[in-house]
This record gives sequence, structure tokens and C-alpha cells, in this order.
Amino acid sequence: MENQMPDTTRMLIEVSGKDRVDFLQGLVTNDLAKLSDGIVYAALLTPQGKFQVDFFLVPWKDAILIDVAAPYGEALMRRLTFYKLRADVKLHELKVDVTRGVDNMPDGAFADPRHEALGWRAYGPGFAFEEQADVDWDAIRVAHCIPEMGIELVADDSFILEMGFERLNGVDFRKGCYVGQEVTARMKHKTELRKGLALVNIDGEAPVGTPIDAHNKAVGTLYTQSGGQAIAYLRFDRATEGMTAGDARVDYVRD
Repeated sequence: MENQMPDTTRMLIEVSGKDRVDFLQGLVTNDLAKLSDGIVYAALLTPQGKFQVDFFLVPWKDAILIDVAAPYGEALMRRLTFYKLRADVKLHELKVDVTRGVDNMPDGAFADPRHEALGWRAYGPGFAFEEQADVDWDAIRVAHCIPEMGIELVADDSFILEMGFERLNGVDFRKGCYVGQEVTARMKHKTELRKGLALVNIDGEAPVGTPIDAHNKAVGTLYTQSGGQAIAYLRFDRATEGMTAGDARVDYVRD
């Protein structure tokens, strides 16, 4: 099967027990009722509304799987254990293959809820790849301004609306309370975003994390680059022509 590959960078946490849905519903940014339609993209925030970690919630037998980037899995497990208290919830790491691809979604796989260009994700045996395709995931992410944990997404460093979570189907404003919900709702309804991720054109190259400047003023930070474009975090009021990131020229791609 072409254009698919096993993803060895993920950790799976199985959440079981009769209180599992209510437990997660009170913590994460999205509505678990959507699990009836497939996997759900969500995040865990601090009580102050700052981003902590993003993940997928996956319907799985009599449980829910949390599909998270492996370097952040243990920390997420500890935080969930902290919140669990006396709820009838069990947490443990599940050793199951994660496969993703962009074409010919197999039976039993799920469409990636962030954007159709990201294809599908599958869990468990039976999805072994026959031919590893050369899928440039960074090119897809850049083309659609999709952040990734550990690059654009950094714990305690930003708010999810600045990171595009509404556009990426990662937050629900009607589900009720969750950790960090008040700050997120206030940003949605009472303020205009002054900073956030944006697509920029880039002439040249610069390392991820290079500051972006314009006329001796700090504008933001450059992140993933591909095909003459890049994801950047910008102060929108300072994003003008003539921006630079190191030796590279940067131009804001406005909607």
C-alpha cells in the first residue's frame, strides 16, 4: 500500500474505566462526543489557559486512546494521574502500532481531523506498509500552517487560538468547562488576536527559532521551512515588508 508509513514517534495511553469520558471531558479542549465520528484533536492547557501538549483522542474498544508525541507522553501520563483523584479511570501505556498515510485510506483508519491534506491515521495490527512512500510531512504542514509539538508548539509558551487550534478543529466553544476554558473563551469572544502563527514566504534559509525583525523591531520567530515558505509566529501589528530572519528575507502572506 503506497503513501503510508509506521509512525514510531508516538506514545499511546489507554484510558479505561467507567468515568473515562467524564474525566477527559473536564480536562481537554475538545468535545469527546465527537469520538462517534472518528478521532478528535485536542490539547491540555494550564489553568491560566497556556498550551501544554496536543494529542489525538481515539475510540478504542472499551477505552479511549491518547495518541501523543512520544517525548511528551510520560509527562502527560503524570499530569493525568494528578487529575484522576478517585475517578474510576485507569491509565497505562499501550504498545500498538501507529500508521499514517496520505492516499487510499484503509478500512479501520481515521481521517486526520486537522486538515484533509494530512491524510489518515490507523492503530493496531493489519496496517503494515508494503512500500514506504516519500511523504514530505513538513511540506504539508507548512503549506497549511499546521504546527507540531516541539517545534511551533511549546509548553507554557502560547495560547491555542494563537496556534490555530480553531482552524484545526482542536477546540470546542460549546462543550462546557475544561482546564483553561475561561481564558480561551475570553480570547475568542472579547479580544482580537495580536500575535499568532502565520504563513510567510522566505528567500534564503535560517535555523528554526531564528528571530524575525523589521526595521530594528522584533516581529516574531521563524519555524518550519519548505519550498520557499515557512511557518512563523508573528506580532501582526509589526509584520510589514522588509522583514528578515538572519540572512533570509521574510514576507508575510496575508489572507
